[in-house]
Amino acid sequence: MKQVLFILLALLVPSIAMASDAAHQAIDLTSHWIGYTAIAIFVLAYSLVILEEQLHLRKSKPVLLAAGLIWILIAAFYGSQGMPHAAEVAIRHNFLEYAELFFFLLVAMTYINAMLERNVFDALRDWLVVKGFSYKSLFWLTGILAFFISPIADNLTTALIMCAVVLAVGKDEPKFIALSCINIVVGANAGGAFSPFGDITTLMVWQKGIVQFTEFFALFVPSVVNFIIPAFIMQFAIPKGNPTANSSKTTPIKLGGLTIVGLFILTIVTAVSFHNFLHLPPVFGMMTGLAYLKFFGYYLRKKGHAAIDNSDMPTSNNIEDDFDIFDKIAKAEWDTLFFFYGVILAVGGLGFMGYLGMVSEFMYGELGATNANILVGILSAIVDNIPVMFAVLTMQPEMDHTQWLLVTLTAGVGGSLLSIGSAAGVALMGQARGYYTFFAHLKWAPVIAIGYAASIYVHLLMN
Repeated sequence: MKQVLFILLALLVPSIAMASDAAHQAIDLTSHWIGYTAIAIFVLAYSLVILEEQLHLRKSKPVLLAAGLIWILIAAFYGSQGMPHAAEVAIRHNFLEYAELFFFLLVAMTYINAMLERNVFDALRDWLVVKGFSYKSLFWLTGILAFFISPIADNLTTALIMCAVVLAVGKDEPKFIALSCINIVVGANAGGAFSPFGDITTLMVWQKGIVQFTEFFALFVPSVVNFIIPAFIMQFAIPKGNPTANSSKTTPIKLGGLTIVGLFILTIVTAVSFHNFLHLPPVFGMMTGLAYLKFFGYYLRKKGHAAIDNSDMPTSNNIEDDFDIFDKIAKAEWDTLFFFYGVILAVGGLGFMGYLGMVSEFMYGELGATNANILVGILSAIVDNIPVMFAVLTMQPEMDHTQWLLVTLTAGVGGSLLSIGSAAGVALMGQARGYYTFFAHLKWAPVIAIGYAASIYVHLLMN
């Protein structure tokens, strides 16, 4: 409730009493027609999300509409019961949860876009391409890099970069591309599981204050196991030989590219410091870190304009140093950010109706914490880990620290079981269309499941 108080204090003290009343006035709508209607709306919306590739309908559109309709139903019902402010207080709580996540991700996406524009990732890709590695070496290199880059850059961006390498060198070996894409998805998801910055689910757990920053590293060894076991088995199916190098050309990193990498790391340190030492939400540290990039962008623009003014060459040869920070913000993944809004508000609405309490009672009461958390990972592969994890966080089941780490692990790596189970898998199906498919991934699902089970066993053994 601390997050609620922050926003309500700004709206005048009388609202605090109203918030307290609303917390006690929540009415169980799980057996009411309004509840059934809300469930139907959510299921329909999420069905459209799952069919995004086939329908070419952006995933944010159905969930945005679903969130609005669900809260219209809630507000109309509570208004008819003489409690018009109950829905207002509840939705503010959910919106504040989203606002923290939104600004955190916006800063991270801006930094990633700045690094992309400065050719940092292109230079890495080209270096790997021209080195003349064998297919098996590239299989391991791209997987390992995906595992270690995703804790910082996020699993989606990492997977796309590594897939570009695989596509560049493996055009003559479709099997190599398919296996490498599977390995990249598993590696990126596993690497994202032991870092607050590696996945949306880990970020939500950290921002909620349930697991501290350094405590995520307890999941490092289980994450390695999750990645290594499938990779070790799949490597025997990799074709022998070396790919033919298409080019010896490498892309140079633009001015300030490596400095931006350093500023991003400094921003992460700032966010962690805000959380650990100042006891402020980490999002405020990220926003402070955005100021670092803004000032450095000012320096790059000044330097770029000075180069153009002092050059006799056409401006088109110098314009690459005309760095625009707002262009990087504009190129953030807005569909993804709005998708998160829809999911958090829609799931929050279902929770306010009483559905999450009912699910929590069954999963964590009847099945037990360990079985429930393993099931969360499997559900993440089918539905998506973001709504599943947000539901768990909203339910707040009584669990010890080991179990909270377990659900963080399973929600992060469970999406690797199917190609549609994570943003990385869905993105690569589009990027490597015709090579990496749902059924190509499904063929290796039993092997990935062995890694999933082994990582859970190792976590329970160690932690």
